[in-house]
Amino acid sequence: MIDVGFVPQVPLPAVDPYRLLLDEVSAFVYTTDSEGRFTYANQLVLNLLGPNLRLEDVYGKSFTDFVGIGEDDRLRETDRRVLRDGETIAREEDNHIHASGETRTYWSVKKPLHDSDGNIIGLIGISHDITEKKRLEDKLRQQKELLDVVLDNVDALVYMKGADRRFLYANRHLAEVFGQPIEHIIGRLDSELMPKDVADAFWEKDQHILATGQRYTGEESLVDTQGRQRHYWSVVVPWAGAGEMPALIGLVTDITELHQLQEELQRQIRTDSLTGIANRRSFFEHAESEFARSRRHGLPLSLIAIDIDHFKRINDRYGHPVGDRVLRDFAGCAAHVLREEDVCARTGGEEFCILLPETDLKAAVAIAERIRLATAACHPCPEHPELAITASFGIAELEERTPSFDILFSRADHALYTAKQQGRNRCCHQHTDGSPPPVHVANP
Repeated sequence: MIDVGFVPQVPLPAVDPYRLLLDEVSAFVYTTDSEGRFTYANQLVLNLLGPNLRLEDVYGKSFTDFVGIGEDDRLRETDRRVLRDGETIAREEDNHIHASGETRTYWSVKKPLHDSDGNIIGLIGISHDITEKKRLEDKLRQQKELLDVVLDNVDALVYMKGADRRFLYANRHLAEVFGQPIEHIIGRLDSELMPKDVADAFWEKDQHILATGQRYTGEESLVDTQGRQRHYWSVVVPWAGAGEMPALIGLVTDITELHQLQEELQRQIRTDSLTGIANRRSFFEHAESEFARSRRHGLPLSLIAIDIDHFKRINDRYGHPVGDRVLRDFAGCAAHVLREEDVCARTGGEEFCILLPETDLKAAVAIAERIRLATAACHPCPEHPELAITASFGIAELEERTPSFDILFSRADHALYTAKQQGRNRCCHQHTDGSPPPVHVANP
């Protein structure tokens, strides 16, 4: 939410930098008199109320001339409380816009305006259109409850910085990020408030804006005073007042939580929800990349294809919750054996694959055998002590003549089929000369 304390008294001068800033922010900013008639509206408000409207077109008119509030007495009561009691009120509002014919949802802050004697003469309102964010919230509510917080609590960092790199204005949100009182920020160099390399990177961008006179929009990152990585969406515009040093006006929105949500959604897309390991899509994307790297640099690469033995019998006899526990326990057994760079994925119901970068066939067979033994020793259900897990393993190694990962996968799958034919609970692999796969017989 934008700090409204800096807003000057209306009407705003045409060349006032704060007027320019208010026309650039992603918020609807307006003032009314005590009767609810407009005394100021920024460009975003004018665009909302109607096409090609100018400031003088809305002077003396009220919201009800442009916006339908229906029977919602809460909206009227909010304005009455601000004008009557001097309250500052923040709340969500729904308005029907006559010009567009649609209903939009806003997060609004309303604050009283006073004359020189302290009398309430009107109010100032700042609103953020959260219609699309609310729709996204509804769509993702079940997956991520944090989304409400991300969408309803967006803070804006507002600043003005001179061509000498010194801050001329900073609002309280920026002060919170820097961990400094506002009075300690004004007049100081950006390099005094941020790490030098970060400040220099920002200054390189700022110089380009000052030189070209072009507005900048983009994503930026920095580490806050607690050492946390933060992400921001930044809007920076150049300003040159008459006879004054050129300056930059910036509006920065913290999108760190949205970043985290996006990362979490990406993780969910690429992760098997039951076992917590990679899913089929993620595995094959990674495998294709690793296959190309191994071929390019002449590195060994091995693949293990795995089936849990008699998994249907387990589901039929003990139920699907027990079957799910078996799958999770197998994934855990594999994780204890594998390296960080290895990739284990659930590629089907009871099917798993393991990609082993920079690993030859001999080492891959040893890894598969360790996982097989760990699996056979696992008893996932204390209430069913007779239940034991076994699995069958097919191993294949990248050969010089292997044209694609699909062929490597087919060879591993063929070796797995042989292991199942030979009695399950064992590891099989192919000779590099293409001869039939031998059977590495475990002691089932």
